Amino acid sequence: MIRRRDFITLLGGLAVTTVPLAARAQQAAMPVVAFLNSSSPDGYVPMVAAFRQGLKEGGYLEGQNVAVEYRWADGKYDRVPEIALELVGRQVAVIVANTPGVLALKAAITTTPIVFTTSGDPVQIGLVASMSRPGGNITGATTLAVELAPKRLELAHELVPTASVIVALINPTNRNTAEPQLRDLQAAAHTFGLQLRILHASIDRDFDTVFANLAQLRPGALVISNDAFFNGRIQQLAELSLRHAVPAIFENREFVAAGGLMSYGGSLPDAYRLAGVYAARILKGEKPGELPVQQSTKIQMLLNLKTAKALGITVPLPLLGRADEVIE
Repeated sequence: MIRRRDFITLLGGLAVTTVPLAARAQQAAMPVVAFLNSSSPDGYVPMVAAFRQGLKEGGYLEGQNVAVEYRWADGKYDRVPEIALELVGRQVAVIVANTPGVLALKAAITTTPIVFTTSGDPVQIGLVASMSRPGGNITGATTLAVELAPKRLELAHELVPTASVIVALINPTNRNTAEPQLRDLQAAAHTFGLQLRILHASIDRDFDTVFANLAQLRPGALVISNDAFFNGRIQQLAELSLRHAVPAIFENREFVAAGGLMSYGGSLPDAYRLAGVYAARILKGEKPGELPVQQSTKIQMLLNLKTAKALGITVPLPLLGRADEVIE
């Protein structure tokens, strides 16, 4: 049982910025948007910038005619319900949250509008009843990145065709994405005649164990599954995969920009921009249940040729020709 005083202390440490009480009083006339994310602020700089851009497209500038309160769980999913509980009692106009936050909020909040960002199928995981008519107080945007996990394994196989063993890195604490990705990856591995090995990470110190195991397994490639915890540690994962000479593929272009070998997936920043646009529309009076769930249609493949050279990998020309962006 968490005491109220300890709970407030916890929440204070999760905010990106602390706004003085006097400044908050001056902003009292502004609508307040709560931004709840299960990852960490350091890894989500592009996503927050895109969200602010979406608000701006809708006519709202943070600090001028709208206030945003940020809450981060830093990849600790068990803390998300605690943060969500605190938001229930807040006088906020809209709550923007990724999948774990929305699932924690859904049962407790039936009136405050909620805008989600998710990488999965929002109907399948129970966020909304329908993509076209969400109903209730929830709508949002999806990249459908979870469904792209088998394609990432296929690309890893194409990049390293001699590999017989592929490792998938999964966060087991996020069942909404871990289970479907694992199921799809296993099916894809069977199709290509590959041995799939699964390694788990849900906290930072797990990475030491993961990469020690990789040295023993000596896989042809590492497929990093879609997960907010991993999204918040893109730089670390890119550096570790290069340091341990493991060809790795992830969903986000930021992974390749940080030195990772390859990425394939939807645009997470674009989904956050769409969420910002919807938050602005709701602030203007539109009902979330009548706003169709938007799907980010940007799917990109990036390659880092500098990293490929360091790993001794020659990228097949057909694969190189399909890349949307190449870092040399």
